[in-house]
Amino acid sequence: MHTKMRFLLLNMAHFLDHLFMLVFATVAALALVTEWQASYAELIPYATPGFVAFGLFALPAGWLADRWSRHGMMVVFFVGIGVAAIATGMAGSPLQIGLGLFCIGVFAAIYHPVGIALVLEGQQRTGLRVAVNGVWGNMGVAVAALLTAYFIDRSGWRAAFVVPGIVSCGLGLVYWGLMKKKPPQTLASGGNKKPASAADHGIVLRILAVVFFTTALGGLVFQSTTFALPRILAERVSTVEQAATFIGQLAFFAFAAGSMGQLVVGYLLDRHPVAYVFMTVAAMQVLFFGVAITAQEGLAIFAAVGYMVAAFGQIPINDVLIGRIAAPALRSRILAVRYTITFVVMASTLPLIAWIHATHGFSLLFKVLAGAAALIFVAVCTLRSSAVNLSTSSAAG
Repeated sequence: MHTKMRFLLLNMAHFLDHLFMLVFATVAALALVTEWQASYAELIPYATPGFVAFGLFALPAGWLADRWSRHGMMVVFFVGIGVAAIATGMAGSPLQIGLGLFCIGVFAAIYHPVGIALVLEGQQRTGLRVAVNGVWGNMGVAVAALLTAYFIDRSGWRAAFVVPGIVSCGLGLVYWGLMKKKPPQTLASGGNKKPASAADHGIVLRILAVVFFTTALGGLVFQSTTFALPRILAERVSTVEQAATFIGQLAFFAFAAGSMGQLVVGYLLDRHPVAYVFMTVAAMQVLFFGVAITAQEGLAIFAAVGYMVAAFGQIPINDVLIGRIAAPALRSRILAVRYTITFVVMASTLPLIAWIHATHGFSLLFKVLAGAAALIFVAVCTLRSSAVNLSTSSAAG
């Protein structure tokens, strides 16, 4: 029961992590452009400090977790990000909201190097487990658009920060109480089997190089699609009233479909060579980004569902690869490097989105994303004959 409850709380943490990081995307697109009389391109840069912190603080978070307590860091995550969100909801200027988003990013950085390491801890088959955890994170992305749009129409954009912030603080108390009742052991040497590919140092380095390269491009794809989707749908899909809630519902549908696709990918990772699953996902990205370049109305929604399935489907693959080739004691640090790359790229993507939208529109963005997906496909092709195709039974979780 204790183990199941811990996994549930880790999943809820992943949900909140991505929700908090994307609340502002919908707030900027659907509320502040009117309330603060600022253009979408002018507002986007205020989210940049948060995403920079999201990346840069992953490394110190992983280091501190290894030397103090992974579970203690999760309590800090819940309470810290909750308080930061409440404070952001009280912002009265773009500068204040930028500072609040920075604080959210600092605490949000804790989850991936710490929470994912706990999800992988002591597991043999990691594909579906990581995918389930990933779905919770993706649903946080989806609900960020839906819930924020709902609050904009009903209570105002501030409630979209404050209400989840209160919930997060409450969950932090629950996690702390669970620790006090039965303190879980922090992973040291693990008790896991030695990864089958650990003996070949060259193969491990080659796989890690591909992981980090595809992580960087995947961060570009993921950030561009998740952050810009509400605005893309608002521009490409005609509605009678253009109500924020309707756009939020469309975004939620696309995100939710993408999450279900991630479960399929997780299932396949436990049963088929990772390289071929990865190549299929990358090829899907190229296809649907190509369709989205000129898509309007129903075709734009169809393309959005397709590229969200592919973008979300890539998420568990690199984590599973790290779980298979990295020793348990090194996972938090390797995951920290991976997510530092991801989130630094995500932060730098925001100014790119703003410039592309202001000067060329979203058609150019989709061309850039299709090119990035093509590079991912080429990189993954180099792994077809490597130890990445280990059987799942020989991989340490």
